[in-house]
Amino acid sequence: MAHSRSHASAGCFHCGLPIPADTDFHLTLDGQPRSFCCFGCQSVCAAIYEAGLQGYYQRTPEGVLLAPPPEPPKDIEIYDFDEVQQEFTTCSGDIRDINLLVEGIHCAACVWLIERGLQRTPGVVAAEVNLSGKRLHLRWDNRKNKLSDLIKALARIGYSAVPYDPESAEGAIKKTNRALLFRLFFAGFAAMNMMWIAIALYSGANQDEFRGFFHWIGLVLATPTLLYSAYPFFRGAAGGLRAGHLTMDLPIALGLSVTYAYSLYVTLSNNQQGEVYFDTVTNLTFVILIGRYLEGMFRHQAVSATQRLLELQPRVALVVRDGVEQLTPIRGVKPGDQVLVKPGHTVPVDGVVLEGRSAVDESMLSGESAPVGKETGSAVSAGTVNTTGALLVEVRAQLQETTLSKIIRLVEEAQSSKAPIQRLADTIVPWFVLVTLLCASATFIFWNQQDFEIALLAATSVLIITCPCALGMATPMSIAVASGLGARHGILVKNGLVLETLSKVTHFVFDKTGTLTEGKLGVAGMHCAAQADPAEVLRVAAAAERFSEHGVARAIVGYAEAQQQAFRALRVDNFEATAGLGVAASVSGQAVRLGSAEWLRQGGIVLDQGLQQQAGQWEAQGISCVYVARDAKHVAVIGISDCLRADAQPLVDALRAAGIGMTLLSGDRRPVAEAIGRQLGGMEVIAEVMPQDKDSVIQQLQRQGKVVAMVGDGVNDAPALIRADVGIALGSGTDVSVESADIVLMHNELLKVLQATRLSRRTLRTIKQNIGLSFVYNLIMVPLAMMARVSPLVAAITMPISSLIVIGNAARIRTLFNK
Repeated sequence: MAHSRSHASAGCFHCGLPIPADTDFHLTLDGQPRSFCCFGCQSVCAAIYEAGLQGYYQRTPEGVLLAPPPEPPKDIEIYDFDEVQQEFTTCSGDIRDINLLVEGIHCAACVWLIERGLQRTPGVVAAEVNLSGKRLHLRWDNRKNKLSDLIKALARIGYSAVPYDPESAEGAIKKTNRALLFRLFFAGFAAMNMMWIAIALYSGANQDEFRGFFHWIGLVLATPTLLYSAYPFFRGAAGGLRAGHLTMDLPIALGLSVTYAYSLYVTLSNNQQGEVYFDTVTNLTFVILIGRYLEGMFRHQAVSATQRLLELQPRVALVVRDGVEQLTPIRGVKPGDQVLVKPGHTVPVDGVVLEGRSAVDESMLSGESAPVGKETGSAVSAGTVNTTGALLVEVRAQLQETTLSKIIRLVEEAQSSKAPIQRLADTIVPWFVLVTLLCASATFIFWNQQDFEIALLAATSVLIITCPCALGMATPMSIAVASGLGARHGILVKNGLVLETLSKVTHFVFDKTGTLTEGKLGVAGMHCAAQADPAEVLRVAAAAERFSEHGVARAIVGYAEAQQQAFRALRVDNFEATAGLGVAASVSGQAVRLGSAEWLRQGGIVLDQGLQQQAGQWEAQGISCVYVARDAKHVAVIGISDCLRADAQPLVDALRAAGIGMTLLSGDRRPVAEAIGRQLGGMEVIAEVMPQDKDSVIQQLQRQGKVVAMVGDGVNDAPALIRADVGIALGSGTDVSVESADIVLMHNELLKVLQATRLSRRTLRTIKQNIGLSFVYNLIMVPLAMMARVSPLVAAITMPISSLIVIGNAARIRTLFNK
């Protein structure tokens, strides 16, 4: 029913509360006088009308707005400082993202008002409200509008917002659970007392002068139970109807209302033939609330991975400043600070060890149970546990940029996302409810020809026993559990769609360097032309390459240092690096060119035949070659080797056994790439591919009808990772590449690809099982209820059981990696 505000004369037009006698707040809106209980309601209503958003009042269910607007937060200008925003926002230049915890959200109308109101505000790029979490995801241009102004804009339309803090959100969840428990306890109290009345009536009291007395006592107990304990069902049903949806609460609300209304009629009319069913009302409410509470509890346990990760983050750190240890709140710790981590304590930040030696338990981040040795120069991550020795750590990342924070953010995004199969289930649910209402109506009409009370109870049983809840939970529960399990084992899944798509992948494409191989390049040898001095060539090559960040460059520089060649004093000018080809520079006045054979040819340099023969021999062994030219003459070839990962062969064998096609994609020369392919038992090899052309290879495979997963390092493979149906990046654990990849594998463990594939298939199978369980339950129980073989109380007991079965089946995903 639309919120017509017909009660304005008796209550506040905005919030519906009574208007105190000594107040005088009025506005004329649409030509009609409106009264308000306080200045806050008057101001908010005026702001809503001025913004042209008065449609809010037609979308608000009657009775939902129960309080004036909350007080806006104090000193919100502090959130405009970049130093403060760093704790809560993610930035891409001046475009910033933040999650705000919003007080005052009650229903879908609030969602509509907030999103429409902010989308009209200058600088706002996107505004999306999560109704269940009372959270607003806001993206805005910081040049056009300040965060404090956006929070004030929310306050003007009646909502108080602060940056989202997981601790505050957890407090809100506990508050909601506590309110549900109060309703449950009240319904239980009423049900227990109603039991004595029912016993008395069934024992013969309904035949004497006390019949009416017991009926009135039942009415006194059932009425507050319906109004207070069963209120969430009526609120959910009304909210769905206002939004144009048939929700899962509607059949429950109808069943309770019809049963109560008939019992009320019998009581008020003192009908001697009719029976009252106040005990059914209280018992149904009690049992269904127990089911809801158990569902919430088991659901929280099933998806508790995010909470466990949040608990890993320490609240304080022991910061060392000027030799003095200071206990500092974790948000006060900045990059460059030095933090002391004592044995047995949790590492509070991402950083690098400055002093000390210890072993660190990284199991919650990587899934690896064995502690990892740490010494000076080693990287450590927030949330890991220091075991043996004390470590002095230099902070390298802000709180919101730590590995742990990125994992939590990815898990939350995955758990709130929707896969296509879930969207299908969401589409089915309203029709499911409609069929329930039709079945209940048909049941009542059929049995009413024989006995009104049988018809009433049978129709109520149909309304209660049908359970679209299980259907609605089938997918999100499975995805939430799978995302949490993946995070615990170092598999970060970006969204639910990825899990569904990965289970259908028919072809894997692997980048070579850093993916199938270790990526730790080393010089296997150097062969020089007859007239060239090897030591001089190496010095010149290392001097030029030290300005490059490429792995090959680091290998050559490291080799020169190991040979104790003095190359850093050489002057280097006009340095130029071309991706996929090589580098060019002037070293002490000599024109130097290093890279592929094609790179030298582009410089007009004729290749030495003897050096080419040596390069061919190396490439046949899987050794890449760097060609070196000095003063336009080809003077040397340097062999660069990279060994296969230990887990590359088991992964390739497992995928081949599963009938999945594989392609090796590399920018190296074909003989080198083919040698690696032979070592792995043979696979399709596409070599000499420039980084910017890798995505076209993926596109060609997709045109052949293949579902392609690309596995790369997440840096130079970004276009290909985005192009693929599923992009899988191997992350170092401190540099999670979330922009281009759909799945990030922590700590460069290649076998996690196989685990991710198993996880996706298990998840999709579980989703299908859950949907099947939901349909089987309803196909069995609904006909029994229509035949009047199931009482409303039995229906109320079995209904939540089907939801608990779905939750339990989804929780079984957690056992996948225990085998």
